[in-house]
Amino acid sequence: MSKETKIRIPLWIYPSTEEKINQNFKADNCRSQSEFIEKAIKFYIGYLSEEDNINYLSPMITETVKAQIKGTEQRLSRLLFKVAVELGKLSHMTAAVNEVDDDTLNSLHAMCVNEVRKINGIIDYEDAAEYQNS
Repeated sequence: MSKETKIRIPLWIYPSTEEKINQNFKADNCRSQSEFIEKAIKFYIGYLSEEDNINYLSPMITETVKAQIKGTEQRLSRLLFKVAVELGKLSHMTAAVNEVDDDTLNSLHAMCVNEVRKINGIIDYEDAAEYQNS
């Protein structure tokens, strides 16, 4: 900031406002009430300017977040595809090795659907092995 000469302006405030200035200007590391008032005015001008900037920044933030979410969706979709391929290979290998009739397959499907609902999709191999061995 360049060296400016301060000017004197008339200022009309309520006595309660002056009391608050007196209580707070030293706490804000200001040397005088005048410095405190000028600092408060600059702060308020900055606040008003931010109102204009919000209209600019808000859409930018929204677009950035949307792009991040879309990238995450794409990565998750690729990972789910890979998991589905591996599960398909495993299912075909298991079906080729074991001869399973339709009734057993239907009851297995129903049991797995109920189990996944109960455990909220968190499958634990050890629990499944324990169930099958019992």
